[in-house]
Amino acid sequence: MGKIVLNLDKVMTERKVSLNQLSEQVGITNVNLSKIKNNHVTALRFSTLEALCRVLHCQPGDLLSYEPDP
Repeated sequence: MGKIVLNLDKVMTERKVSLNQLSEQVGITNVNLSKIKNNHVTALRFSTLEALCRVLHCQPGDLLSYEPDP
């Protein structure tokens, strides 16, 4: 069984957006955004995903990827 990987860190770097800026614009705490950024979450609300896509001008597929087990 594989896993879903969040690529938020990569997208933030490409867009030159800081954790503090994104947290403020998306409306979630720095702590929760940091957990998402570092793949320390087991679930992600669609409303949060939508807000991230809106602020970062990207698609959900830019933030999520699937890695199969070897």
